[in-house]
Amino acid sequence: MKKYILLALFVTLAVTNNVNAQTRGIKVGYIDMEYILEKVPDYAEAKNQLEQKAEKWKQEIETKKNDIAKLKEALKTEKVLLTKELTAEREEEIAFQENELLEYTQKKFGPNGELIVQKAVLVKPIQDQVFNAVQDIAEAKKYDYIFDKSSDLTMLFAAKKHDISDRVVSALTRAEKREQMSKKQLKLEEERERKQEMIDDNPLLSERQKQAEERKAARLKMIEDKKLLAEEKKAEAEAKRKQLLEEKNNKKSGTVSDKPNTDNKDADTKTDAVADKKAEVEAQKKKTLEERQKLIDDRKKAAEEKRLKILADREAAKKAKEDAKNNKP
Repeated sequence: MKKYILLALFVTLAVTNNVNAQTRGIKVGYIDMEYILEKVPDYAEAKNQLEQKAEKWKQEIETKKNDIAKLKEALKTEKVLLTKELTAEREEEIAFQENELLEYTQKKFGPNGELIVQKAVLVKPIQDQVFNAVQDIAEAKKYDYIFDKSSDLTMLFAAKKHDISDRVVSALTRAEKREQMSKKQLKLEEERERKQEMIDDNPLLSERQKQAEERKAARLKMIEDKKLLAEEKKAEAEAKRKQLLEEKNNKKSGTVSDKPNTDNKDADTKTDAVADKKAEVEAQKKKTLEERQKLIDDRKKAAEEKRLKILADREAAKKAKEDAKNNKP
């Protein structure tokens, strides 16, 4: 019943704001309270302690069940030897203990039991913080409605772009950080968050940032590859210098080795290795550039398609509005 009331309320509000929707459009967002709570460290710790308590209660209930089962088995075995009075007394004792177990189970796990009550006590302060954070975000970002995905309101579909749960988590985290930050650190953090929110609110800006990050990563990789190649060339030059110095010293002393000149072979091997490495670096560089270009092309295409769709939707909305105006008596 509750979900139908919420749905009816939503429809009523949507109809009431229809005029504003035609000029500005209704801005809707949603949160996932369960997801947010799992991200709050204090809640996770308290929840863990509560689960340990619940596990202890379950073990006590299981022990009591086993004791009652033993009493029943003993009565079944000894019943033929007992008088009617003793049998009735045993049965009364078993019924009493079963009643006691039922009461204990209800006390701990019932609808108004300790587990439910303690969960409510645990969640309430964090829910208040979440509510305040949602209020601030709604006012700052001009949201008309923000729903809770984990509530009784059934959401048959919700696009991820409308999920502001991470923003709420960030707001809660910021509140904790602010207590430990200096004024300068707080100012820098607020500026960083402002820029990030601008990027999150503007898909094209977000896309440009991603492309910039990809270009930066490609540049860093290219610099690293060049540095590696320079080090290999330096090592090769050093090996050749040592070889020439050794040959010069041998000529001066008149010493000629009968052994095969393995230094030349080693130098050739190193040269081949350097050449192979260089070719590998060039191939990887080419592949990275091709992948980056393809990614940029795909994103440009997607952005253009999105732009055209937005223009088409606007044109259709404008036409529908004009038609409605013309058909109005």
